[in-house]
Amino acid sequence: MALVLHAGSTNKNAFKTLIAAEYSGVQVELVKNFEMGVSNKTPEFLKMNPIGKVPVLETPDGPIFESNAIARYVTRLKADNPLYGSSLIEYARIEQWIDFATLEIDANILRWFIPRIGFAVYLPPAEEAAVAALKRALTALNTHLSTSTYLVGHSLTLADIVLTCNLTLGFSRLLTKTFTSEFPHVERYFWTMVNQPNFRKILGEVKQTESVPPVQKPSQKKEPAKPKEPAIPKAKEEPKKETKKESAKPKAEEDGEAEEAPKPKPKNPLDLLPPSKMILDEWKRLYSNTKTNFREVAVKGFWEMYDPEGYSLWFCDYKYNDENTVSFVTLNKVGGFLQRMDLARKYAFGKMLVIGSGPPFKVKGLWLFRGQEIPQFVIDECYDMELYEWKKVDITDEEQKERASQMIEDYEPFEGEPLLDAKCFK
Repeated sequence: MALVLHAGSTNKNAFKTLIAAEYSGVQVELVKNFEMGVSNKTPEFLKMNPIGKVPVLETPDGPIFESNAIARYVTRLKADNPLYGSSLIEYARIEQWIDFATLEIDANILRWFIPRIGFAVYLPPAEEAAVAALKRALTALNTHLSTSTYLVGHSLTLADIVLTCNLTLGFSRLLTKTFTSEFPHVERYFWTMVNQPNFRKILGEVKQTESVPPVQKPSQKKEPAKPKEPAIPKAKEEPKKETKKESAKPKAEEDGEAEEAPKPKPKNPLDLLPPSKMILDEWKRLYSNTKTNFREVAVKGFWEMYDPEGYSLWFCDYKYNDENTVSFVTLNKVGGFLQRMDLARKYAFGKMLVIGSGPPFKVKGLWLFRGQEIPQFVIDECYDMELYEWKKVDITDEEQKERASQMIEDYEPFEGEPLLDAKCFK
């Protein structure tokens, strides 16, 4: 029987086997119409792998699961395959780099990527740890590749196939040019590998991502829709007084399918506050349109517009600044916060400063909110709020007022330190 690989056509773990098969002259057939979450839950699939993970390879001697094991099996089908080196020490080093590619590269890419796309809870400290561990691994890899074209010896091996497939997810979904430029030898190696004919045949054209995906909320499994039950035919003799009311119900309700009429959307409590003399959109326009003499025009205009009865100002300080060791991760963290604050755009204006010439970077902000307190719906919906210490600005205190003015202006140095970046929510 032919070797049949059960996996989706874009599964990077399946690519390892398919590329190894191309180099080894082994025929492996990728199963057609594989649907993740459906095909791997069938009784037939679960007999091959009881936990339902992909890929799985069907062989004449029975199934094999775990992608590295499958790639090794296919490679060994060719006697004296150069993909496994030409000596015992080369074989050991190939296994060494396969483990490295799995435990140091793939594991940390997934720890970074999976929470961002909503398949696990996103925790900023966990992301910091994953990125730091990945950078450590890439630094070691970069050093090794500074004097080597391949991981082991002078030709391509299975270790190169496994590592390149693991890096493909990173380069295509997470690792921007800004990130990878710190590792020029890894860049050179990766683009050399993915443009080899056997790689390109399986992977197609690989393009590097231009941005890190924004954080999404963890996905929730939806209950499958229940099939509608057919309406039960009514008996003819039912025109009694007791049933008159019931028969007046709409047919859908008799079938158990009735839905309540949609209720009008409740007004946001902030819309019920007394009118304010401050028109938020006018301030935002002034801020956006002021290109020169910012302190005299925009900052001065802000204090002239500010209504302390209708609005309140708040300082925020990130609680875990000691974890801000990677500049772009810190910037992405702040950018994600601003994205999740979108629900408050009608009622808020904010400035977020990332401060420092080197790690750990400090994150501080100034926020203008409608009303005298931070809106409850923002606290409830935006989990980032609890990552910051919040303090209401006392505008009668000239020091606090000046600090707020400097934050609006992006004044530098701020509190004696340079600004890495300043972001605005408007």
